[in-house]
Amino acid sequence: MSPETLVKSPTPVPFSTAEFDEYVMTTYARFPLTLVRGSGSTVWDDQGRDYLDFVAGIATCTLGHAHPAMIAAVTEQAQTLVHVSNLYYNEPQGELAKWLVEHSCADRAFFCNSGAEANEAAIKLARKYAHTVRNITNPVIITANASFHGRTLATITATGQPKYQQNFNPLVPGFHYVPYNDAEALKSAIADLDQSEPQVAAIMLEGLQGEGGVRPGDLAYFQTVRQFCDEKGILLIMDEVQVGMGRSGKLWGYENLGIEPDIFTSAKGLGGGVPIGAMLCKSHCNVFGPGDHASTFGGNPFACAVALAVCHTIDRENLLAHVQARGEQLRSGLTQIAHKFPSLIAEVRGWGLIDGLELSADNTFTAPDIVKVAIQEGVLLVPAGPKVVRFVPPLIVTAEEIDRALTAVDRALTLLS
Repeated sequence: MSPETLVKSPTPVPFSTAEFDEYVMTTYARFPLTLVRGSGSTVWDDQGRDYLDFVAGIATCTLGHAHPAMIAAVTEQAQTLVHVSNLYYNEPQGELAKWLVEHSCADRAFFCNSGAEANEAAIKLARKYAHTVRNITNPVIITANASFHGRTLATITATGQPKYQQNFNPLVPGFHYVPYNDAEALKSAIADLDQSEPQVAAIMLEGLQGEGGVRPGDLAYFQTVRQFCDEKGILLIMDEVQVGMGRSGKLWGYENLGIEPDIFTSAKGLGGGVPIGAMLCKSHCNVFGPGDHASTFGGNPFACAVALAVCHTIDRENLLAHVQARGEQLRSGLTQIAHKFPSLIAEVRGWGLIDGLELSADNTFTAPDIVKVAIQEGVLLVPAGPKVVRFVPPLIVTAEEIDRALTAVDRALTLLS
């Protein structure tokens, strides 16, 4: 081919956020920041400024940015086989399912593309189990106030936060809400719902409520929930989308609570930034058959190969112990900051590397206010509601980077106080 026949690439046009907003739906309240590359726990904007990324795609970039293991997996699998239908077997899906089963209480895995899809699959599985095993006519799934389970119609209905449901009615029937960490309220709800005939099919909970304000589950509460489920044949579903894959310092959040669920879901950190979700269950509730559920892209070899690289890296680099150590460092530093600003900060709480800084109810600042000033100080954070600032850095974050982030947060609060 002669040079004259080659198609010339168009001259690059400078990126414009105004043009972006002209074509992209405004479903996000974006901060005025355009990120162009990342490495480890650091990202750079289009002006060349660097930031510590303590958002990590909202608890998603498990290994940070441009990790060699992910680069290798992406490169190799893209050159081999990206996608095939689930009408056929593919090796990476089987290998990933095996790893997840061998590293959890589950016996089977179903793959999809996101946390919402994984939770949808769990809801469907629980409903089929209720109909076919327990002969429940109108199954109800109990979830918690302030929970978050996704943005589809079923998962926003499962989500116990009215603000996410507004203007999307009619909502999906079959959900009931109870206060989180309140065993008596749960016991009363089950008694009321099952008064005439059994209705409660499942209880769906987060081991730590992420979007609900970084609120860890109470050990005694969850053990009581497990007892209620065992006594009544109710399925316990754990939403591990945000807290799973090592973020809590354990591989799964439920391990912090001394219980095993019947069903649990994973996404976010599972693929380290590549979209993938999974719903896992024990054999006794594995009631799906051919045609009951499906996903065109779920379990494709590309996503599964990258997720498997994330899993193996967690093992190889002993990241669970690292997360525990860095989480203790982060909470200790945040506690010192809280003591320095007692009128601004009410509480520090969390597990591993999912931690929250709750602002005092009587101050005028909100979590987004803190996040905006922190950006100016070179660290990216994310709100978890109007009064909680969330810290979810990559699991490979270093001690020095934790210290730098703490210094930046101290400066941000000083500017606001």
